[in-house]
Amino acid sequence: MSYNPGEEYLITLFEYAPISLWEQDFSRIKALFDALRGQGVQSLSDYMDEHPQFVDECMQKIKVVNVNRQTVSMLKAESKEALLSHLDRVFRDGMRHHFRDELLALWRGDVGWSGEGVNYTLEGDALDIILHWRILPEYEKNWERVLVTIEDITARKTAERRVRALFEASPISLWEEDYSAIKNFFDSLRAQGVTDFEKYLEENPETVLQCAALIKVLDVNQKTVELFGAASKEHLLGNLDQVFRDGMKDHFAKELLDLWNGHLEYEREGVNYSLTGDPINIQLNFRIMPGHERDFSWALVSIQDITARKKAEEYLIYLGTHDVMTGLYNRAYFEECILKLEAKRSDPVSIVILDLNNLKRVNDIFGHAAGDRLIRRIAEVLNAALEPGQVAARIGGDEFAVILPDRNGEDADEFIKQVQTLVNLNNKYYREPELSVSAGATTSKPSSSLAKVISLADDAMYRNKGEYHHRRKDD
Repeated sequence: MSYNPGEEYLITLFEYAPISLWEQDFSRIKALFDALRGQGVQSLSDYMDEHPQFVDECMQKIKVVNVNRQTVSMLKAESKEALLSHLDRVFRDGMRHHFRDELLALWRGDVGWSGEGVNYTLEGDALDIILHWRILPEYEKNWERVLVTIEDITARKTAERRVRALFEASPISLWEEDYSAIKNFFDSLRAQGVTDFEKYLEENPETVLQCAALIKVLDVNQKTVELFGAASKEHLLGNLDQVFRDGMKDHFAKELLDLWNGHLEYEREGVNYSLTGDPINIQLNFRIMPGHERDFSWALVSIQDITARKKAEEYLIYLGTHDVMTGLYNRAYFEECILKLEAKRSDPVSIVILDLNNLKRVNDIFGHAAGDRLIRRIAEVLNAALEPGQVAARIGGDEFAVILPDRNGEDADEFIKQVQTLVNLNNKYYREPELSVSAGATTSKPSSSLAKVISLADDAMYRNKGEYHHRRKDD
């Protein structure tokens, strides 16, 4: 036996439904449309562009037949009568945009429409809503009965706006990205039997850049625009090839390996570039967002500019390995190089020890500033004489050492001659005091340690210094 509810029952369902329900009459809008078609109007969109007041005119043609209790409560009215007599406060301002879309749907002949929009309470508060309407059966020709439901989504939209505001105002660069094309690429490789992706990348290095091109950037925040020196989001997104290049390739290859191996979040340092071409050292945090693990369609990337930190680290490393006055390596670095060479011994290795002549005399007569200038001048000479792979270090106040890997005794003697030639040239371009240096060299033998080679080179330098002072005495 079928159950056929009576009219009173249906009225009760309407009245007490937990969602806002409206009975509306669109027949006067239908009449306006018919008049326009009679005038030959074919595009309602074009017509509304030319006659923007038409939207308001149509809003005023809506006749509300009835509303339920939830509607009265949602719109903060004292009664149905109070609401129906002040509909101009409900249908205004922000509603115009979505109502235009509704009119276009009606013009196309659609009997239903759904979308988000804005209504207003009688107290003037804006409500974010989801609106559905349907021209009821048997009223498709005259539009006299339209059932409308309105759901208040203000709380949800407020939360979304807050999240969006947090995204936009974040003090670090944030990116929303879509990696689904990379996931599809991975799936196709696995279907082809690829199991070792690292080996695949070695055999197909072009894959890294191909995968980079598959990433779709959905959005970036304002900090990102500022970080990369872009004029706008559109400017940045249109020039991503200038951001992701060169130094990025190696660290992106590691990211791809992480993703292939199921690591859906990771942190890594790398290099990007601003639109002005400047390298930016970055710390990147990547995460496939929850719920998108199967398709990679939503990833959140945060980028912190660590350029200043990296420069500070590099400077600390520099200070730990270099002599501040001359820019040459310091004694600690020299000794570290010797230890490494000794551990992986490959003879010959020649060591040259050099010592400034007359530094104490220069300090006494001209002052320590003049002595410091001499020390910097010999550093200039050594830098000019060095070839790639050779190391010069200041190992004492006025003592210097040079490591000449794979160079024999003749090469070391030639190096000392070159230094003396450069010293003479240096003296032509500087006023007093005169730059003078004593030097000695020794070449390694399989039976001797490098420490012994250094000691013998030091002895040779002192013999040379003795000869220098002997000549000065004779003069």
